[in-house]
Amino acid sequence: MTDNRTWLVTGAGGMLGQDVLARLDRAGERYVALDRAALDLTDADAVSAALAEHRPAVVVNCAAWTAVDDAETREDEALAINGDGPRHLADACARTGAVLLHVSTDYVFAGDAQEPYAEDAPTAPRSAYGRTKLVGEKAVLGIERGYVVRTAWLYGTGGGNFVRTMIKLEGVKDTLDVVDDQRGQPTWTVDLADRLVRLGRAALAGTAPAGVYHGTSGGETTWFGLTREIFRLLGADPERVRPTTSAAFARPAPRPAYSVLGHNRWQQAGIEPIRDWSESLSSAMPVLVAELQEGNP
Repeated sequence: MTDNRTWLVTGAGGMLGQDVLARLDRAGERYVALDRAALDLTDADAVSAALAEHRPAVVVNCAAWTAVDDAETREDEALAINGDGPRHLADACARTGAVLLHVSTDYVFAGDAQEPYAEDAPTAPRSAYGRTKLVGEKAVLGIERGYVVRTAWLYGTGGGNFVRTMIKLEGVKDTLDVVDDQRGQPTWTVDLADRLVRLGRAALAGTAPAGVYHGTSGGETTWFGLTREIFRLLGADPERVRPTTSAAFARPAPRPAYSVLGHNRWQQAGIEPIRDWSESLSSAMPVLVAELQEGNP
């Protein structure tokens, strides 16, 4: 049997993984933190051995290949981490009876909807990254206690992200041209970590049905709208941020034009969805600014 006091977090050294550990600390939960060096998810034997050793009640998989553009030419490598890795975890969790919470992405959708994607909306990834993440999703959803939490537009401390980059650029650029034809939900890793821990607890209590959940902030905006709000919160003139199109920043991997996700499934678990993105950003900004002032890259 699993030890109902122990959580195992993979990808623990990443931006989200660090916030999951912090949330578990605050909750008084016991956990095992495994970063990429400590556990190679592409090694089925290593994954099996880790779960056999630690016997966790809940596994939170924060590990992923997130280099979206690189995946276009290195899909096999991305698939090993995003597809095979979750499959190895799912197989091991099925054997031990552990709950598996797997973090996925909005890129599993086509990105051409007109209204928020429901949790059961048809998937149709248009990039190698999205395809590899969908393979991982299917493996996790194939076990009895498998949970997939899709997120998007993540930002936080302890890692590179759009919000931190815009804070830095505000201090060195007179004006910024930012894409205004992609819509999504900026999501603070602190908020997502909270929902992952609450979902894991609910899963152990038997009050959260297995399946897909959408872990993104409420509301929606564009990268342009997000940057203007960052400037406003910094006390800078939002007019210094100018709108442009995706065509001005061509990338190897196509970006979803519409990445807004619906959050109805949380109701079934008795957990409220994440708050509006602007409210979260207002809470996060002092933390992000302080990190940068301390000289963290």
